[in-house]
Amino acid sequence: MRCPGLPRGAAHAGFRPTPHAAQAPPQGARTFGPGLSRAPDVGLRRQGGAGGLGPDSAGTVDRGPPAHRPEPPSAGPRDAMDPRAVANAVETGEEDAIMDALRTYNRENSQSFTFDDAQQEDRKRLAGLLVLALEQGLPPSRRATWLQSLRILSRDRGCLDRFTSRPSLQALARYAGILPSEGPDPEPPEMDVVLESLKCLCNLVLSSPAAQVLAAEARLVVKLSERVQLYGQRSFPHDVQFFDLRLLFLLTALRTDVRQQLFRELQGVRLLTHALELTLGASPEESPPKLLPAEETERAMEILKVLFNITFDLVKREVDEEDTVLYRHLGTLLRHCVMVSAAGDRTEEFHGHAVNLLGNLPLECLDVLLTPELHAGSLEFMGVNMDLICALLDFLERRLDQTHRLKESVAPVLSVLTECARAHRPARKFLKAQVLPPLRDVSTRPEVGGLLRNRLVRLMTHLDTDVKRVAAEFLFVLCAESVPRFVKYTGYGNAAGLLAARGLMAGGRASAQYSEDEDTDTEEYKEAQASINPVTGRVEEKPPNPMEGMTEEQKEHEAMKLVNMFDKLSRRSA
Repeated sequence: MRCPGLPRGAAHAGFRPTPHAAQAPPQGARTFGPGLSRAPDVGLRRQGGAGGLGPDSAGTVDRGPPAHRPEPPSAGPRDAMDPRAVANAVETGEEDAIMDALRTYNRENSQSFTFDDAQQEDRKRLAGLLVLALEQGLPPSRRATWLQSLRILSRDRGCLDRFTSRPSLQALARYAGILPSEGPDPEPPEMDVVLESLKCLCNLVLSSPAAQVLAAEARLVVKLSERVQLYGQRSFPHDVQFFDLRLLFLLTALRTDVRQQLFRELQGVRLLTHALELTLGASPEESPPKLLPAEETERAMEILKVLFNITFDLVKREVDEEDTVLYRHLGTLLRHCVMVSAAGDRTEEFHGHAVNLLGNLPLECLDVLLTPELHAGSLEFMGVNMDLICALLDFLERRLDQTHRLKESVAPVLSVLTECARAHRPARKFLKAQVLPPLRDVSTRPEVGGLLRNRLVRLMTHLDTDVKRVAAEFLFVLCAESVPRFVKYTGYGNAAGLLAARGLMAGGRASAQYSEDEDTDTEEYKEAQASINPVTGRVEEKPPNPMEGMTEEQKEHEAMKLVNMFDKLSRRSA
């Protein structure tokens, strides 16, 4: 862990990412991410950032958890079975011929995500035949194989109109076990049938606005929530849980009405907080595991993305006492998420989702990030455990190394650190010691160098207004919103944007209440202070004297030339 000591020495917020959305999001879905593509990571594409799990080259999500799926070829196999031959076999009605053809087609196209345009009409014909049988009802022996073929065809956007009817979507939801019904629950379906149906639904909801409307009208979110609630009571295969959560994520990302339904009617925050606790395998009284296994990591990230979607505007609301207890508990779990490592190379992505969600919590609940008791190995400052703050600083530095999607990468973590610093004096003083240690070298501009302070000051003049605003806000809060101190560390030129926005160009202090801090100056700074240019924030070299080396006669001659120039200027203006 970094932050080994103080100071690091040589070494508002206000921005929050929008809900994860998908390509061409309908019905008011927000776009940007930590998840679907921004066109959101939260695109399904994420994220360096902030991530979500994105669509593949064909815009599908049925490949399964990333850690388990092989790298697909760029196109379908050349020797893949002709869809026309499969359709002919299906039309014969001979079961053995049908199943042999479908199994061969499935085997040869299991990793096909792009398709030959010349066979487009044949695939449409095959999809129509399969969907017709699906709507009429499939015998148990055919279901898994039939649904595998439907899943492969659902990757082809040219075939989507064959799938997006109310009967076909309801049939898929019935086989997935998530179709609400007034009668008695049907017999428990086979898990491989459930899994294939869920994958089909995920592909359809991602790619088809019509399927999104039908899924919302069918209230699939209700049965999905009920099944998530059963995770602690019954054993479900990992893949089924994963695609349950993936479908829940897609529905909340693409439909504002589903987001509201899950948040209010179905108490989604409480439901998913409990699911997250089960997945992490840690209660608030326990220490987080040192390493979260791969499958638990994948499910936890899906839970975090759904929670992000349904709590997006939570920070703007008043929460009652009961909800405050719930969100504080969620904050404790998110602290676990940031402190734990994930199996494989998923740690950065996992931490990104946790940080994004931290930015959605009510501000009065963020104190749980600093409340854990000190233990052996903890980083203590002013009697407070700073392990999480230090972990967030390390996370910020890693994100600053990225050159793409900078807003999605750094703005959420800067917002969380800003609010922690604004509300808690120990956190602010610790962060100031790490980010803005006492100045020693004032010969270079504040934005020049590789220290964290230099890199953040550079962001203050970034082309993206959100990036420069959140970076400036963070440094301003670390300076206790004192204009002279802010200018001292950043230079007046870099600070001008925030000061102008706040009406503080003439100096002074913001209206926020901060305790009096002493800003200790080093001897090097005191010696150079009188020579520092406040605009650039550094000691400027003295310009050469233009009259140096001139004789008195030459100086008198230059003075007379200047007098004549002023005289000509005054005559012209007259």
